[in-house]
Amino acid sequence: MSPQLLKILGVPIDLGGNHRGVDMGPSALRVAGLNAGLRSLGHEVRDLGNVSVPNPQSRDPGNPTARFLDEIGGVCSEVAATVHREMGDGAGLVVLGGDHSAAIGSISGTSARAAERGESIGVIWVDAHTDMNTPETSPSGNIHGMPVACLIGRGPDKLTGILGPSPKVKPENVVFVGIRSVDPTERDLVHGSGCHVFTMREVDELGIRRVMTTAMELACADTAGFHLSFDMDGVDCRVAPGVGTPVMGGLTYRESHLLCEMAHDSEQMIAMDLMEVNPVEDVRNATAELGVELILSAH
Repeated sequence: MSPQLLKILGVPIDLGGNHRGVDMGPSALRVAGLNAGLRSLGHEVRDLGNVSVPNPQSRDPGNPTARFLDEIGGVCSEVAATVHREMGDGAGLVVLGGDHSAAIGSISGTSARAAERGESIGVIWVDAHTDMNTPETSPSGNIHGMPVACLIGRGPDKLTGILGPSPKVKPENVVFVGIRSVDPTERDLVHGSGCHVFTMREVDELGIRRVMTTAMELACADTAGFHLSFDMDGVDCRVAPGVGTPVMGGLTYRESHLLCEMAHDSEQMIAMDLMEVNPVEDVRNATAELGVELILSAH
């Protein structure tokens, strides 16, 4: 891909989970050399800074089935509006988390931009988890386990209705890669959703090249392209220890890079999220450094 204008947006949110420290993820990624690395590839980089996020210690989490719903709805609305506005000049966009609830905002923004042209988008969701709980099924009430459900129209109105009608993405254009931990309460939702799931068993049996080729075909079927939302716990925790919900047996270092390299080569990636870097759990910022490498591989 030829050099382009890339915009960076930080979302230092840790309202969606119960592991403090993930709000420092955007700073850790910048400290690890993200902007300089992108410039070294020839891109023009415009860092938009961070959206404002309330401190969870100063707020009542409210309904235990959807903790901090009002606050997360407000942050995601701002993220969506910013993404929608900043994509207007054809720039590429990288959104840095923060917990994965921020993707409700980022993907709502790219979806709204496509909808203005009469188009839809696909999503490739790299994660250990399917994040398809609803307030009725979630064992924790943590909204970082609900974003995909919200994006396909199953969740609280404050999250499903951001920047226009729901769903933001058709289920048949949502593809999970790297799944290996699904709550028993959400399994029926996942199976009945129409989304496509490649577990780590499929990655092991088919190889990441075939999985990613198929994932892009599914996400791009009758769409304008795909939004890549990459949760760092999709990577094996021995490679990426700095996450809040580590699960053994994830993507290897090279599988993660090849996935991102293929996203780049496709020229169909609309935007990218890099989420759930938690410096409190990290070792010498290794997970943030890997996150930067993956963003560079995708661009």
